[in-house]
Amino acid sequence: MSDLTAIDILINPDDATLERARDLNARMRESVPTGFALDATHQPHITTLQRYVRTADLGKVYDAVEATITATDTASLGYEAVAIRHTDWGVPGQALTVIIVQPSPSVLDLQTRLLAAVTPFVESGGTDDAFVRDSGEEISQSTMDWVEGFVPAQIGAGKYIAHVTVCFATLDDLKVIEAQPFDAFRVSPVSLAVYHLGNSGAAREKLQEWTLN
Repeated sequence: MSDLTAIDILINPDDATLERARDLNARMRESVPTGFALDATHQPHITTLQRYVRTADLGKVYDAVEATITATDTASLGYEAVAIRHTDWGVPGQALTVIIVQPSPSVLDLQTRLLAAVTPFVESGGTDDAFVRDSGEEISQSTMDWVEGFVPAQIGAGKYIAHVTVCFATLDDLKVIEAQPFDAFRVSPVSLAVYHLGNSGAAREKLQEWTLN
């Protein structure tokens, strides 16, 4: 096992949001048939925090996350899905498509407290070995850089872009898709989990999960 593990502390959303994400995933895979399916090893989710942590300290990370959840009014957590957008992930002619969700202030507060809780177990310099990989798969530099730079780039109001990753699509198709009307909808958290990350920020392996009341 690697000395470092790339983790995603994430929110699992409600069933209606999962269904919406899977419908969009199917649409994107018509654009890029080799794109990944949203399934048990590519779980639709909303990232709260990504970090490289010492593998030997994973148990302490879980304890720190659980203590943070216990001190949180989880009923105040929520999001509003507002748009479909894309981001460059280093694939020529394609982009990674996401559903943008606006977090409530309590989500931002939770992110800040989770960061403080796990920081004692964080290290820099994660490599391919820190991620879940399929046979022969190489982790993209964009993926490794994203985890390394998540703090401070994605921390706090004005920086954190909460989203549900859908799949890759061609830039030409995205011009059409993103120009279409989008009906906003509320996203409700069901659970918070720690996942072992894979390529392109995929939640590949569940390590620990807590139900949110």
